[in-house]
Amino acid sequence: MTHIRLPGVGVLLVLLAAVSFAADPPPQRTPKEALQAVQLLIGSWRGTGLPEGTREEKQKGLWEETIHWEWQFKDKDVFLKATIDKGKYFTAAELRYLPERDTYQLTATTPTKDKVVFEGPLKEKRLTLERTDDKTKEEQRLIITLLHDNRFLYKYEVKPAEKPTFKAMYQVGATNDAIPFASTDHSKDCVVSGGRGSIAVTYMGKTYYVCCSGCKDAFNEDPAKYVKEFAERKKKDK
Repeated sequence: MTHIRLPGVGVLLVLLAAVSFAADPPPQRTPKEALQAVQLLIGSWRGTGLPEGTREEKQKGLWEETIHWEWQFKDKDVFLKATIDKGKYFTAAELRYLPERDTYQLTATTPTKDKVVFEGPLKEKRLTLERTDDKTKEEQRLIITLLHDNRFLYKYEVKPAEKPTFKAMYQVGATNDAIPFASTDHSKDCVVSGGRGSIAVTYMGKTYYVCCSGCKDAFNEDPAKYVKEFAERKKKDK
């Protein structure tokens, strides 16, 4: 009679633990954590827009706009908000992270007050957001590329229904003149977002820094909360 040796209890527990560990999905990021990956956008930017076309068409269609990004904290709703002065195609935008779908969502406002919603992933400092027009079925793509601490680029592309490829329509290069090109100074971290702090705030006689008016408002509403979180982040960084 052949005897079959069964694995010991210890081996079974290890195997079950391994299976359970492999089956557990990675923890979801909070909107604040996910948006920290694009907080380079925070601040005021001077944008120069160029349409696609011949050299003459580009020169004729050139425009300038000013883009201002800041954090917004409204109860549990955390997002980045942009206002675009003299924007040719968009006048405002809100960028959110959707944890349940692990994707970013940008809601842009056009000069005619229409709202258009794009969604997509962030990969290697490039945010690729897409939507499909309900009426024309045209696919539209907005690509935001974070180039450096003081420069980013966004490009708009379209793909008409039944066409195989996207066609570039225009791009805007944005520069933050307040940040030197070679800047790597992150000594003044924002007490709220963890980004680059530039605005001084005080609590209990001590000075901290925030990166935008949105973070300043959040800090002033509950300074003890953000000072505690800031101290905990500093401990983890050591």
